[in-house]
Amino acid sequence: MEQNKPQTEQELTQQAAVRRQKLADLCEAGHNPFEITKYAQDAYSADLKNEFADLPAEAETGKIVSLAGRMMSKRIMGKASFAHLRDQKGDIQIFVKRDLLGDEAYAAFKKLDIGDIIGVKGEVFRTKMGEISVRISELTLLSKSLLPLPEKFHGLTDREARYRQRYVDLIMNPEVKDTFEKRSLILKEIRAYLDEKGFLEVDTPILTPFEIGASARPFYTHHNTLNMDMVLRIETELYLKRLIVGGMDRVYEVGRIFRNEGMDPKHNPEFTTIELYQAFTDFHGMMDLVEEMYKRLALKVCGSLEITYQGKQIDMGHWERLTMVEAVKKYSGVDFNDWKTDEDAIAAAKEYHVELPEVPTKGAILAEFFDAFVEDKLIQPTFIYDYPVEISPLAKRKPTDPAFTERFEYFIDCTEYGNAFSELNDPIDQKARFERQVAERKAIEPDCKAQVDYDYVNALEYGLPPTGGLGFGVDRLVMLLTDSASIRDVLLFPTMKPID
Repeated sequence: MEQNKPQTEQELTQQAAVRRQKLADLCEAGHNPFEITKYAQDAYSADLKNEFADLPAEAETGKIVSLAGRMMSKRIMGKASFAHLRDQKGDIQIFVKRDLLGDEAYAAFKKLDIGDIIGVKGEVFRTKMGEISVRISELTLLSKSLLPLPEKFHGLTDREARYRQRYVDLIMNPEVKDTFEKRSLILKEIRAYLDEKGFLEVDTPILTPFEIGASARPFYTHHNTLNMDMVLRIETELYLKRLIVGGMDRVYEVGRIFRNEGMDPKHNPEFTTIELYQAFTDFHGMMDLVEEMYKRLALKVCGSLEITYQGKQIDMGHWERLTMVEAVKKYSGVDFNDWKTDEDAIAAAKEYHVELPEVPTKGAILAEFFDAFVEDKLIQPTFIYDYPVEISPLAKRKPTDPAFTERFEYFIDCTEYGNAFSELNDPIDQKARFERQVAERKAIEPDCKAQVDYDYVNALEYGLPPTGGLGFGVDRLVMLLTDSASIRDVLLFPTMKPID
């Protein structure tokens, strides 16, 4: 078996030089592979293996096929040789015999390198050793690989290289492609589910005219023709709700979001979310939608409601529902209802060594208690609802208790997966909250450029019906359903700092 084990940069350079010389020789002989524009491929490895799964050893099929892909191994044995070709669906062995292929073509095959892309034509059969193979009668070099493939391209030590050179990662580690095929399936299923429910998929602007008052930090760019700074969006929410005002009662967007913030195994500066809005329902309607959709996804992608994530068994068939007050009392013993004033809350925070928020109100301190005592306990799917108004600027207040909002987040394996509201549709309240949010940002960051989105307030003044809204991260969901530890494992090209 021909192996590639470049031990040093010099050895790697020598192998590359040999390959370039082979290309030069091919071009000189009038066989430049890069001039070939197409190849008539009519079969795939996995399909052939399935079709002839019951074929006995040494049996012929009489079926002539044309395959195309990358040569992943080569074993020269005098007048006959074996190689493995990797195509879109997997690997298959090819049997190359000099008497069948011809002297000149066989000699050319022997000069091929691991990694070269080839097209082959021949008959499907099973070898004496029991492997479905193709006996080659024609072979064409379709593209010359000028760099040697690494023998191994996996393991923690090479993880940075795998992310930087995803193309090599996909070649060397076929299971990586499975993750991204599942990602595509997940998006397809989400779209199918929402389409069945009568939602309309839409697109809204990525470049927005100014920074809103939210806590997420944006990326800035400049529009030359308009001579104005623009902001890459940090959410799709405000545009989508404008559409609800306009009478599009059920809308969703699969949107790329950009936040100029930290990076860790669960955060990348650009990521994909799905936001959806439904008129004439509330956050309880969104809870039911989330539960139904996630159950469907687990069954479709994982084949079961019982899934494994990083060694933990997650029951996607059972979802607990707790208010934030109930959850904090359950896991810390502290009862929000005992706090009569903000000072009571501050005293409790100090007693329990809970960090005080920038603006230490009862509601904000309750949220800090949740972060300190609750979130790391929520392994099984759990809805946490009724959030304090201080941390929910876009959610509708609870009619029975204006200190709280009709908002929930849902958690799996101690991680927040999505956020939903009964949307605030009172333009007067919304304007006041926006203005307070921007003022608080500027008090903390005097140089920040945040503005109130008065056009959105204007839209609300035309009338937003009672609306349920939901936003969730696609990348975290893909991590969960593919048992991936890092967001970088589910992004084909994660953000990386250049090596130099």
